[in-house]
Amino acid sequence: MKIKPLFERVVLESIKEENKSSTIILPDANLEKSQIAIVKEIGTGGNIDGEKIVFQVDIGDKVIYNKFSGHEISIDGKTYIIISQNDILGIIKEK
Repeated sequence: MKIKPLFERVVLESIKEENKSSTIILPDANLEKSQIAIVKEIGTGGNIDGEKIVFQVDIGDKVIYNKFSGHEISIDGKTYIIISQNDILGIIKEK
């Protein structure tokens, strides 16, 4: 199944990061959900309130997003977030 977001929305796939403290692996139940995800799909664009939508992210970008935003959905065992581009805080770039 594929999700195609509308307008300025973006589909993100959550990344489950392993959290380690020295040699102790912390159980997932005690951790907050990650705010890091991969952009899987971008919206259709268009105009909102007379302004053209310009996407600042591309498919495949690793991003940090606002913790309390978006709509979470699970499909085929994977967790996706449909979020407004405005709720993406930044793009993570490797060196």
